[in-house]
Amino acid sequence: MNLKVSMRNGALLLIVLIGLASVVGLSRWIDAHRPPPDPKIEEEQLYVNGTMAKRISLGFNGLVADWYWIRSLQYVGGKVIEAKEKIQIDRLGQLNLKLLAPLLDTATTLDPEFMEPYQYAAVVLPNIDLPEAIRITRKGIAANPSAWRLYLQLGYIYWLEHDYQAAGEVYAQGARIPGAPAWMEAMKAKMAVEGGSRELAREIYARMYEQASDPQVKSMAAHRLMQIDSLDQRDALRKVLSAYQSKVGRCPSSWGEVEPLLRAPRVSVDPTGAPLDPAGSPYVLVNSGCDLDLDPKSEVPRN
Repeated sequence: MNLKVSMRNGALLLIVLIGLASVVGLSRWIDAHRPPPDPKIEEEQLYVNGTMAKRISLGFNGLVADWYWIRSLQYVGGKVIEAKEKIQIDRLGQLNLKLLAPLLDTATTLDPEFMEPYQYAAVVLPNIDLPEAIRITRKGIAANPSAWRLYLQLGYIYWLEHDYQAAGEVYAQGARIPGAPAWMEAMKAKMAVEGGSRELAREIYARMYEQASDPQVKSMAAHRLMQIDSLDQRDALRKVLSAYQSKVGRCPSSWGEVEPLLRAPRVSVDPTGAPLDPAGSPYVLVNSGCDLDLDPKSEVPRN
């Protein structure tokens, strides 16, 4: 009995070692066949596509898909570090991420049921390569027809592009999948009536925050919700500034002058009387006190 157990454990260990060896071998093969860098070319092409990677992965597609997924994150992270500025992951179009779509496409070709790359593609790629964002998300739906979250992600892409009819239709299709939440059916009507509204944007990002498994996507959704709340606050605070100007005949020189009027918008204030944005930073008066803006150090996105 012990001999059989030992043989079985040995066989499992051998399988794991072969898998690791295949990943290492694939990595070395890729490095060995990497073309020499051409300074005239802004960014190299992906030199192993999904079909080839699948063929040489020796059946360990999941492990190699993980490798491509990690490489995708490292690729984006490296570009963000080079930029030396904080950029939301749904606004990375300026970073020249030409290899991101091929990397995500390869990961999902190797493992069509790998959900994280699809989710990442739906959030990051629209600002970089819209057709690829749609194609990869639809590829995920074709491979995983019962995954209603992919419909949520595709609807989000169409909503970003102000194609509210297409977004509503996609949400309705997803709503018919067993296990889909009831609110997805209501999204079709909301898209038709409230397509470009701030309230619908708040609901979309709130649902994304609830459903996201990737921490970067979750963080992005949280920041977008703060941005929407801040826009509402700034609208209310502009009314306060306008009311003060009408009453006194001039704009305030400091927030302390209008602090009693801030009770109506119900915003928190710091010790100086300055109202705080959803990230906890004080708003600043601009245009000689006639308007307001975010503090440069605020965590609330500006665009």
